[in-house]
Amino acid sequence: MPAIIQLPHVGESVTEGVIGKWLVKPGDRVEKYDPLVEVSTDKVNMEVPAPFSGVILRILVEEGDTIEMGKPIAELEIDGAQDNPVEDEATENEEEIHFDREAERRARVGEFLEEVRSVGPTGSGEGGLGRPDVDSVFADDPNDPSVQGEADSINSERLSPLVKRMIEQYQLNPEEIQGSGRDGRLTKSDVLAHLEFKEGRSNSRTDTSSGGFAEIKGENGGQSDRIELTSIRRTIAEHMSKAVRDIPSAWTMIEVDLSELVSWRNQHKHDFKVQHSVNLSYPAIIGWFTAKILSGNPTLNSSWAVDSIKQFSSVNLGIAVSTESGLIVPVIHRADEMNFTEFATKLDSLVSAARNGTLELNDVQGGTFTFNNTGALGSIISVPIVNHPQAAILTTEAIVKRPVVTESDAIAIRSIINLCLSFDHRVCDGHDAGIFLSSLKKMLEHHDFSSILN
Repeated sequence: MPAIIQLPHVGESVTEGVIGKWLVKPGDRVEKYDPLVEVSTDKVNMEVPAPFSGVILRILVEEGDTIEMGKPIAELEIDGAQDNPVEDEATENEEEIHFDREAERRARVGEFLEEVRSVGPTGSGEGGLGRPDVDSVFADDPNDPSVQGEADSINSERLSPLVKRMIEQYQLNPEEIQGSGRDGRLTKSDVLAHLEFKEGRSNSRTDTSSGGFAEIKGENGGQSDRIELTSIRRTIAEHMSKAVRDIPSAWTMIEVDLSELVSWRNQHKHDFKVQHSVNLSYPAIIGWFTAKILSGNPTLNSSWAVDSIKQFSSVNLGIAVSTESGLIVPVIHRADEMNFTEFATKLDSLVSAARNGTLELNDVQGGTFTFNNTGALGSIISVPIVNHPQAAILTTEAIVKRPVVTESDAIAIRSIINLCLSFDHRVCDGHDAGIFLSSLKKMLEHHDFSSILN
């Protein structure tokens, strides 16, 4: 029985994929769940498995083609009578057979974008809340072998069509290029970096559609480079434009004195790292308190639903992470139900998974509130864009020592941080935002921090 294999849907925000490399050809026999083709999307690289055992009849799309999710990609002759979960459902085309649940689940598991380094959505960089001496899960060393991958060898047979075309176009030797992809595989970024090194041109990019470095005359007669849009960059542009266009965003900020927290952390960070093998970082501490406060302020843990407001029973805290291609927000699900050690460990594992390319789609879906670290490069105030369709986003700024007037009217040097909140004014009012920030301020300034380690 012939069956049409479709490109599986892997999430609401993923609408299309690029066919990377076919692992089978017409006439090949495959078993159920055998990988058929490598597909790249704006969030993951994945292998599409065979939904049934049988023989490949036709390949319907070429390598390098961009295909919408749900479109046919191949035709398979199924062996005999096999269980089909949609057999009894009426369809307009009886030959169109969908993946069963297990096959679709497997299709949803992919390789996360390479070269991940963590920063906030507003473009901040590495380090812990603006302090270069802070051990932070947001920090990343581009020279870290765990980020680059352990394998140095390049298998030319595993090159993607785009990388092959670039290598042929510029007459490069792939063995001379350091691969940063999984198992040492070459990526487009690797080829671009190699070209820049050879040409002696830093900060250049290749326009593969025009066949070279695209030079554009500027208004002053100078030269500029055309930067090709990636699928993830295009998706981010559309997502941010929609957020600004649809959400009537308001903004507020509060100062928090972290002097006691800074002192406590300095005393305990070494022992915590030894005992739990994760950092006692400021993002972990403030993020955990944020989740706890949100559980008592459900208005901010909500989303606009046109004719209603959807309030979520659990806090799924998104953590902003930047990749070479653009912004990704991994999610700590049910963060409000975790103790601090569980939260810090989960945060550390998500960052490690992002660096090692082992995040799954579930790790970047379902967020109800976004937390980001814009102070990592010294920012003291930021106005983040609400992560649509969520109702609010919090940024932690740089910890700065400043002279302040104490309650006894004395002047003292204190460690001050600004917490900035953007919120959807359809869902939240200034009163809700103020209560949330005031509660978080009180918690961070007066909590018995030793109790969070118990």
